Amino acid sequence: MTTTTTARDALLLFALAGWALALPHYGSDFAVSMALTCLMYVALSSSWSLFCGSTRYMSLATSAFFGAGAYAGALTIEQLPWLAVIVLGAAVAAALALLMGGAVLHLRGTYFAVLTFGMTELIRHAVTYAEKQLAGTVGRVLAVAPERDTIYLTVLALAVLAVATAIVVRRSRFGLALLGIGADEQRAQTLGVNTRHVKIAGFALTAAFAGAVGAAMSVRWTYIDPATVFNPFIGFQTVLIALIGGAATLWGPLLAAVVFSLLAETLRLQLPQLYMMTLGLLLILCVLYLPGGLASLRPGAWRRKAAR
Repeated sequence: MTTTTTARDALLLFALAGWALALPHYGSDFAVSMALTCLMYVALSSSWSLFCGSTRYMSLATSAFFGAGAYAGALTIEQLPWLAVIVLGAAVAAALALLMGGAVLHLRGTYFAVLTFGMTELIRHAVTYAEKQLAGTVGRVLAVAPERDTIYLTVLALAVLAVATAIVVRRSRFGLALLGIGADEQRAQTLGVNTRHVKIAGFALTAAFAGAVGAAMSVRWTYIDPATVFNPFIGFQTVLIALIGGAATLWGPLLAAVVFSLLAETLRLQLPQLYMMTLGLLLILCVLYLPGGLASLRPGAWRRKAAR
């Protein structure tokens, strides 16, 4: 990635952030709510792609990190300042990723995907058990919550930071190491890359964003429980968006997050019975005819593909 490309990406990100920043001032409550969902998945899918798109490790643990951050926020929202709650959510999720990554990142492919999903379910049930034993009930009522615009600006900042981090990482040695692991991990080791440390660090970075988003989004509900914040659908939808947009690209996940969120809301309202079937069909069509994701539709992509 050249300096010119980086400057162009940064300028585009700045322009999109400026437009999103103005939305609460002229948009309806419904529009702001939709934008908040879009920004949530921009942050989740962009950070997921930062690690998984480069290394080709299929992680299904996003909902575990999101839920850990959400619970960390719910437990401390009345005691800590808002910014500290977000940082704590990111830290808890990153610590969880360090433990999980140390246990499963030596695996690849289906084994890694299945184990990350299994550990997510284990964490969900462990939190449920702990709630029953310590509180005598499952779930927590959130009596304190910031204003709507504060939540929106926080999630917007996290989405911008996730994309900006992806831009920076792509130009760094760390980003090259992640790409090297995805291309040929054994060869990367022979070239002096400490693949274990790089993978764990990338995994923790992805988790930190998911945890911060979970802490910010948890206050949208007046009541949270493990089934809500550790919902596997959050993780599956994050992966779905990244793959449809193009997990190996910078802007693909962002584009897909916006398109997918709007489409999902329309389908949920217009075709509630066929909602999941329609999304599954869209994924199949995308895999068959757009294996590179929506990013492959950009000008010049087909010419480069044909030239190979």
